[in-house]
Amino acid sequence: MYLIDSNVFIQAKNRHYDFDFCPAFWDWLLRENENKNVFSIDKVKDEITTGDDELVGWVNNNTSNQFFLSTDVQTTTEFSVINSWIIQQNYQQSAINEFMSVADYYLIAQAKQRDAIIVTHEIPSNSLRKIKIPNVCIGLGINFVTPFMMLKKLHAKFILQ
Repeated sequence: MYLIDSNVFIQAKNRHYDFDFCPAFWDWLLRENENKNVFSIDKVKDEITTGDDELVGWVNNNTSNQFFLSTDVQTTTEFSVINSWIIQQNYQQSAINEFMSVADYYLIAQAKQRDAIIVTHEIPSNSLRKIKIPNVCIGLGINFVTPFMMLKKLHAKFILQ
């Protein structure tokens, strides 16, 4: 199971897979969700539906209730593990506060609870000013990949008609 970070949707829309240029990417996401391979979470949905653009329209008009997983009690039990790891890393308090207020925190908890793979464009960083998904994944033994690695592993094919 793959869980998609906000930046994957945003960069796909803005750079790699514009809705007019490559609608197959967006159709593929829906198909792979139906096949129980690709999901995201409710907090990511909140982050990517704050405006009025094609991405908001795609989310509202095409995704099922199962595409964006809700934060449940089992997920919240992972928060203490994440919190303990973060505190041990000596991140700045402002970085911790920001991290705990965005979707990344919940995405990592969902991935840990479900033994899922996080899909993100983020890369590890040595900065103590911002907590990056890959750093937490490495620290907690959670797998993460780029969107391109996910596409390859799931054998995505975008073939011209």
